[in-house]
This record gives sequence, structure tokens and C-alpha cells, in this order.
Amino acid sequence: MVGTVTTPIEVMLADSNPLVLSAMSEIFERDPRFSLVATSATAEGFLGTVMRVPVQVGVLDWNLPVLGAAKLIEVLREQANAPRFVVYGEAAGDVPRLAMQAGAAGFAARSGEVEGLLKACVDVANGKMVFPFIDVRKMQQDPIQSLSRKERAILEALARGMSNRELSRELQISTNTVKFHLSNIYEKLSVKNRTQAIAYFYSSQQSGG
Repeated sequence: MVGTVTTPIEVMLADSNPLVLSAMSEIFERDPRFSLVATSATAEGFLGTVMRVPVQVGVLDWNLPVLGAAKLIEVLREQANAPRFVVYGEAAGDVPRLAMQAGAAGFAARSGEVEGLLKACVDVANGKMVFPFIDVRKMQQDPIQSLSRKERAILEALARGMSNRELSRELQISTNTVKFHLSNIYEKLSVKNRTQAIAYFYSSQQSGG
């Protein structure tokens, strides 16, 4: 089978189930399209390895201990040479949508054929997004997703207890600009003040896993 990637795709696998991890490792090692760089049973182990040894594609168990795949993707996607992520999880429920929102490039169902996972990894390495049908309207219903990157940064800083003056210093913008961003955030989240915005932020973190 000829893919558009000529050199083997460097892959790292992370799964909390040792049987699944060992079976997946065997499958990837046998497939000439891939070069298996490392495996891990935890999000922290994955993070530690990827910071030292860059890989192209990371295959993650959605319920990876301790951080969870969503948090791991969030932490790594800010890195310059971050891998592209394929979440390997249960197709039922919200996991594909949550994986997409977290910044994964693909999703493969645990209940599907192994070839589906391998193909998803090849496609993702080639720059494609691979997801089952996702109701995009649901994504738009989560107001946190409507915030810009700067607004999210401001909301996170608020949650850490920063004052407007501290925010303006950290972001190097005037306090008036901070107030402008805050009023936009309040409007998008349908809240009236800083306390409600912080409460909203924490509840969204919990519901997002």
C-alpha cells in the first residue's frame, strides 16, 4: 500500500490498559508505514518523553491517567514541534467532539477495526483531520469555545486571582483594554461579573473532563 509519506511516521502510543498498549505496539511495529518511538501508560510519561524526543503522531487513550488526554493535548499544542494527536476512545457519547475541541487532529473508535486506527494515523500525519460525524452545532453551544485565545488567557488569569492592573502588566495592554476584553468575555458567557465568570470557567473545566 503506497502512502504519500515515504519515511516511516514516528508514533508514540499512550494507553492506561497494558494489554491494549502491548497489542497496539505490536501492530504498529509490524507495519512498515510506522516507526514506534515509545509507549507510555500515563499522560505525564507521554509528556516527559515527547518533550525530549519529538514524534509526528501521538495516539492517546482518552481517559489517560492522571491528566487525561484533553489536558495533555492542551499542554502540548502550544509547543512548536508538538505531535498531531489521534484520540483512541469510545465513539459513543461526546468523546469525538471533546477530542476535536481539545485540539486533536483525529479520532479512532476502540470498537472499530485496527486498520481504521492505522489509516487515521497516516491521514493525520499527512495533515488531514479524521473524525466521525460530529454535530458542530453542539460545539458552538459551548460559550467557552467562542472566546478568542486572548480572552481565554484573560479568563484563566482571572481564575488565578489576577487584578485588572496585574492583567494589564502581564499582557502589556492598558487597563481600559483589559476592561474591554472583560466586557466581551462576560457577554459571550452570559455572566454579569468577574465572580460569575470565574465560576463558569471552573465548571466548564470540570465538565470537560
